[in-house]
Amino acid sequence: MNEPRVRAFVGLGANIGNPAAQLIAALESLDTAGVLVAPSGVYRSAPIGPQQPEFLNLVAELAVSEGPYELLARCQALEAAARRVRRERWGPRTLDVDVLLFGEVVMGDPELQIPHPRMCERRFVLDPLAELAPELVTLGDVAAVADQDCERIGGATLLRELAAASAEH
Repeated sequence: MNEPRVRAFVGLGANIGNPAAQLIAALESLDTAGVLVAPSGVYRSAPIGPQQPEFLNLVAELAVSEGPYELLARCQALEAAARRVRRERWGPRTLDVDVLLFGEVVMGDPELQIPHPRMCERRFVLDPLAELAPELVTLGDVAAVADQDCERIGGATLLRELAAASAEH
């Protein structure tokens, strides 16, 4: 018998190393684990925080049978596989994977806050989330972040081209 699954969303971003390859590896891992429903398109966004390269971002819709803390552990394992190092808040990273939404769960634990506390302040989260689940994003949310530098550059298949181009340099 199949376990009940929860609809969840994670945000993924990367801006150092080979960001496209790191995003591909994370999506493939989620797919291999049988939890990936769909990735959004790929977005290029300006960094928030210290001076650093632009980010590639996307949101992935998942169907998970685990709980929110197990999903957090899965996200942290993806970051570890990409050799993520945490040196400074909002600093450059090989991979960042954040739990955005987990079904109807609302929680404010210091280790895990759902919905993600800055989700509605980030265009690079709202735009791809709206692709996958437009019912979860309001016009007011979108209007509030309209001035942020964020551009959809293509579908998830674009990642392979970007990864190959980055590997050539």
